Amino acid sequence: MSGLMLGMFMAILASTIVANALPRIVADLNGSQSVYTWIVTTELLAMTATVPLWGKLADLYSRKLLIQLSLGLFVVGSLIAGLAPNVEVLIASRIAQGLGAGGMTALATIVMAAMIPPRELGRYAGIFGAVFGVGTIAGPLIGGVIVDTSWLGWRWCFLIGVPFTLASIVLLQRTLHLPVVRKQVKIDYLGAALIVGGVSTLLVWSTLAGNQFPWASGWTALLVSVGVVLLALAVWVESRATDPIVPLTIFRNRTVTLTTLASTLVGVAMFGGTVFLSQYFQIALGKTPTEAGMMSLPMILGLLVSSTVAGQLITRYGKWKVYLVSGGAVMVAGMVLLSTITAATSVLVVSVHMAVLGIGVGLLMQNLVVAAQNDVPAKDLGTTTSTLTFFRSLGGAVGVSALGAVLANSVTRQMTERFGPAAAGGGTSEVPDLATLPEPVRAVVADIYASATAELFLIGAPFAAAALVAVLFIKEKPLKTQSGDERLAAEMAH
Repeated sequence: MSGLMLGMFMAILASTIVANALPRIVADLNGSQSVYTWIVTTELLAMTATVPLWGKLADLYSRKLLIQLSLGLFVVGSLIAGLAPNVEVLIASRIAQGLGAGGMTALATIVMAAMIPPRELGRYAGIFGAVFGVGTIAGPLIGGVIVDTSWLGWRWCFLIGVPFTLASIVLLQRTLHLPVVRKQVKIDYLGAALIVGGVSTLLVWSTLAGNQFPWASGWTALLVSVGVVLLALAVWVESRATDPIVPLTIFRNRTVTLTTLASTLVGVAMFGGTVFLSQYFQIALGKTPTEAGMMSLPMILGLLVSSTVAGQLITRYGKWKVYLVSGGAVMVAGMVLLSTITAATSVLVVSVHMAVLGIGVGLLMQNLVVAAQNDVPAKDLGTTTSTLTFFRSLGGAVGVSALGAVLANSVTRQMTERFGPAAAGGGTSEVPDLATLPEPVRAVVADIYASATAELFLIGAPFAAAALVAVLFIKEKPLKTQSGDERLAAEMAH
């Protein structure tokens, strides 16, 4: 468990540790606001698009070997990123990091389900949810501290993961012993290629739209139609494949369909909102990267406590739906509260709003996985788990890129209104450096970023509400008492 947790923590950390460091990295490597989004998106893209593949491979090959492979990929990506001489190399290295992180996030949950029965899983899933949440939200804090420490610098945001990931590889090599179930199947490479292609095209579109070209434009029409056609073909290929990457039959299961829908919406709300909060702290409230990181602590604590406590209670009493419903409701409240922030909002008030959001996400996120794992045959555990992880990350990636574009648009519009067309044309594509701005201008820029960030939470709130509706329709079933491997053995015996 400690080896899995460590690997998982580093994988999640990689996608968020750059949040506070980005303004510095982009300035150092002379990038623009669109590069800002790309450094986050490429890693999320590679991570998201390959999760179903890793899940499928886990049902076929040695899970231990696959975990070692994904951690190895992650180390290579981190080393290249830490030494990157320019933006292009950095973005390429983030793809390798994303491939490794995708493997780790999918496989850790799969390995856990193989070893632990659903009835006991609540407790472990609670800890795992806490690791996932802390990794997501502590990233900006750690990144901020590293950037502000004169003898470290932003490159350590990438290099810091290397020793820990190597430690995780060694730990797992010595302690993880799983039976290797060899199945005679073919991997559906065509389906895999179509899924990755379709998802990537739509993510690229949502990243560039509103920035490189208008939302309503020929490029939008082209990219969206290519993405949709590829995904439609993927569905067609998957429905005919003897051994599909994502078996469409798992969606006949109502619990799987609803938990998948809810996971996607949680991803949009959580990633979409939290990635831009650190920018709000630094630009609207004038905090340093370290202070901005410290300000994410209330959210971490809310998530940690709610995830761990709910996990313990689920294991003790065997009831889980109440936590999903209350988590959904609390998450909606958190989003609505955060949509009221301004440049004048006190740190205490923002902290309370963030804690509320953290509690909601903590109750919801990992318990959706427990509900789904409990309701599918053991042979589909890997696929189901990775499908949920995939859609949550997909929601996150779409949330970050779409909301990032909305933010950039909103800032540009307000800059034009306040400072005239020259400001919008010349300056807003680059993230402003507050230190260089005269006081009256700084106050206006702070105000613009604050109202643009509040707008993002207002847009995110309906997604959170939709997640709550999906959760209400999930039917509560008693938690099974056999582990995944025990259930699989029983299924194969029949």
